[in-house]
Amino acid sequence: MSTLEQDLILLKGIAAEDKSSVQQLYKEHYLMIQSMVLANAGSKDDAADLFQETLIVLYEKVKTGNFELQCLLKTFLYSVARRLWLKKLQLQQRYISQPVGLEQSFAVEDEIENHLKLQNDFVIMESAMNKVGEPCKSLLEAYYLQRKPMNVIASEFGYTNADNAKTQKYKCLVRLKKLFFAQYKKTD
Repeated sequence: MSTLEQDLILLKGIAAEDKSSVQQLYKEHYLMIQSMVLANAGSKDDAADLFQETLIVLYEKVKTGNFELQCLLKTFLYSVARRLWLKKLQLQQRYISQPVGLEQSFAVEDEIENHLKLQNDFVIMESAMNKVGEPCKSLLEAYYLQRKPMNVIASEFGYTNADNAKTQKYKCLVRLKKLFFAQYKKTD
């Protein structure tokens, strides 16, 4: 199950007011928010309060019924928490010009659009890989993800030699590209 699918399940749980979904959010994302707050003039109590406020924002958005997650849930939570924390610092007049190291750690606002596009491209590629069929999917994964040499792939997949395996890989790659770009054009 992909991270995006897991995030969508968590959002459904939040909408249904499922305690285990809230606990899962704490387990997976609280330390990230706490680290940001502690590194930027805050305390552990501030971090706990900020995480609560962030979850309230998420809950209110999910309860509207028309909230669509356009990035990873982790990115969304960090972005909301960061904005809330900067506002709080400004109100307390503790905000100088930029919290120490915050922009170097996570340039969320500058990179959110690129991240969303890349995330969308990964979702489309995952879908295309699922549609390309076997043995193409396994062959492409063996070569590109597992980085196996062609002679190993040839013996594992029953090809007579590495050249035949390479030819089949090329045909599979062409098929994958067609599937990817057919879906990619639909999203533009």
